[in-house]
Amino acid sequence: MGKIVLVTGGARSGKSRFAESYAAKHGKHVAYIATAQVYDEEMAYRVKLHQRRRPKEWQTFEAPFHAERTLEEAGREHDMILFDCLTLYISNLICAMPTLEDFDRNYQVVREQVELLIAQARKNQGTSVFVTNEVGAGIVPENHLSREYRDLAGISNQLMARAAEEVYLVACGLPVNIKKLAEVV
Repeated sequence: MGKIVLVTGGARSGKSRFAESYAAKHGKHVAYIATAQVYDEEMAYRVKLHQRRRPKEWQTFEAPFHAERTLEEAGREHDMILFDCLTLYISNLICAMPTLEDFDRNYQVVREQVELLIAQARKNQGTSVFVTNEVGAGIVPENHLSREYRDLAGISNQLMARAAEEVYLVACGLPVNIKKLAEVV
């Protein structure tokens, strides 16, 4: 049964760098699953930063949609999978939804997609490290799309954290294993 690790934090907290270090330390054959879609120069720059940091021997997979299939494919030959990132994946799903007005349906779609990722990560033999953003710690967004994204990302993070054996919160580049500290109810 595969191991699940979740790494969360705010923007530029150092979460991806920590996840990359974790994968390099604990994995022999590492796969990197990228979920970003490049729509502008800022995103292209962020992607380049991530690409430069990755070791050349890591195999990269692109998975903006149906990432459970890519997770399965990567799991066949790799003992460590770095999935960066869950919140971008959720964003892709939200942008593909026919409407944002049906929260119950949208919640169900996102929940099913995250459960597919969890199920596949457990089927794989190695470790899957999921990077995600902690987006709910700020003020309540003023528009519906932003609130929907915040809520669905928060729900996704909770589902993944429950399934994970280790959950790290990264702030100021410092990781803390919060699953160890958590009072599980």
